[in-house]
Amino acid sequence: MMNSIEKQVLSNLWKTLYSNKKLELLDNFFEEINNFKNSLKLPPQANEWYKDAIVYSLYVDLFNTDFKGLEAKLDYLQDLGVSCLWLLPILDSPMKDAGFDIKNYDKIRPELLGLAAEADEAEKETVFLNFLKKAQTKNIQVIFDIAINHTSVEHPWFQESRKSVDNPFRDYYIWNKDTNKYEDARLIFKGMCPSNWEKDGDYYFFHRFFEHQPDLNYKNPEVLLAMTRNLLFWLQKGVAGFRADAIPYLWKEENTDCENLPKTHTVVKFFRAILDFVQPNTLLLAEACQKPAEVIKYFGNEDECHAGYHFPLMPQIFKALAQENSNPIKNILSEEVTPKIPESCQWFTFLRCHDELSLELVYVSEEDRKYIHENYCHEPLWNFRLGEGVSARLANLFKFDDKKIGLAFSIMLSLPGTPIIYYGDEFGKANDENYYEEQKKETGYDDTRYLVRGRIDWQNVENELAKKESFSSKIYSQLKSQIQNRKNWKCFSRGKIEWVNLENLQNRNYDDILAYKREFKDEIVLVIQNLSSSKKLVSLPTYNLPKFDILGQAINNKQNSDFEIEGYGYYWINISTHSK
Repeated sequence: MMNSIEKQVLSNLWKTLYSNKKLELLDNFFEEINNFKNSLKLPPQANEWYKDAIVYSLYVDLFNTDFKGLEAKLDYLQDLGVSCLWLLPILDSPMKDAGFDIKNYDKIRPELLGLAAEADEAEKETVFLNFLKKAQTKNIQVIFDIAINHTSVEHPWFQESRKSVDNPFRDYYIWNKDTNKYEDARLIFKGMCPSNWEKDGDYYFFHRFFEHQPDLNYKNPEVLLAMTRNLLFWLQKGVAGFRADAIPYLWKEENTDCENLPKTHTVVKFFRAILDFVQPNTLLLAEACQKPAEVIKYFGNEDECHAGYHFPLMPQIFKALAQENSNPIKNILSEEVTPKIPESCQWFTFLRCHDELSLELVYVSEEDRKYIHENYCHEPLWNFRLGEGVSARLANLFKFDDKKIGLAFSIMLSLPGTPIIYYGDEFGKANDENYYEEQKKETGYDDTRYLVRGRIDWQNVENELAKKESFSSKIYSQLKSQIQNRKNWKCFSRGKIEWVNLENLQNRNYDDILAYKREFKDEIVLVIQNLSSSKKLVSLPTYNLPKFDILGQAINNKQNSDFEIEGYGYYWINISTHSK
């Protein structure tokens, strides 16, 4: 049963949002939640399991047709070292925005289930439950996307909402007689949408994303409770957590930019309090495309999200590799830019994802945007949002240079945070122009992010991976080694970082060598990475080097403490007092 302190926390959050309105709704909800918890039959989640995870992000249908196809590939994922699957949108959707436009929160898209059209609801549920159980036997947790800011125009709530101003669901969305409201809210899909308002009958509805994705109105407490129920519905099935899509935009206020408002945090605290009561350690992951100092506000006092994406780190890794200079990475991770986070929280890091290489001015300067765009937008087609991003996969961005890609993975996997591998990047999947053209025709939107999606041809992949010297095989073997060894060392997932300046004996330049120590308890690993294309000789005067690093690479000592490292080379060296 919910104790008095837990009830008081939720009551205070409710009153912050709604004053003393509709308190009977909350009282009834307390009873509902108690009954839900009593009926729940799930094993407990390990404390802070998300810190040690290796996350793999995929679209079920594009990865391998449907859930049965994904289930058939669990051995492949386990062998790579994956311990958590982030399923990109799987809920029922008309697919105008790759599933982020949700039609039904309690149903999975039928085409992902591999069943005949006449299959009943029990059969549909069984497919997903069987997949979850199979994943759990492989020690793979499953989280998925849930858009909590908006729905599809096809959602039953919206279909009711548009019928009349008196409809009970009218207040689930934001309607206005004109567009003279929330005028300071920036246009997120610049170049694709002309306005945040869409005319529907005699009124307009508000949307931060596409015009077919009306924003929910969290000023209506019914919306808050309905979304909480959606989270609990899937939690009961065995999902380990949720990626809270578009989280900064939940609450709107006039004369503000409608981003990161205080009451948005109150909404998130409400979700977290319910999840903590029902199933502690259910991951709530913030998708907040903001500066680190703003993102950490979504951790609250360890009472909001458990984790958040470090969006600004990603472009700075690309800048560092283009410049052959370690400073962009050091600067973005300095405490002046990335403040310390609460003990139980974690950054999630990535090189690529289902979206573009984002260069939003929210966290990238005009100068950096121009530089990164010029160095990585190799084709005009890749230009996204009028220069605000680059729609390209990892392999395309690095011009299929397996050494550079391996180095980029080394950087991400050895820096602080939980790493995310985007499906296909482990073997160098390229942009898919055919899929982009197909989706442009089907959706009616010229959205170049479809270039970075596309289906996997597994027969071709298996043929390429069987060839030891193929491009795909070279990337896969590097990444697999990095993942497997990272999992053996807690210093990577939980340890502190200390920058190390190593003298480059050839030109006395420190900046092209990115080096740091990762330390946790009695583990210390020295990571050395050459950001330049040429061989370097560096001095390690204070370290007694072993013959091999923890990745199994031979360490080439020229003389005494001098250390040679190939262009784009990297080493993870155990310098612990007690060697493993």
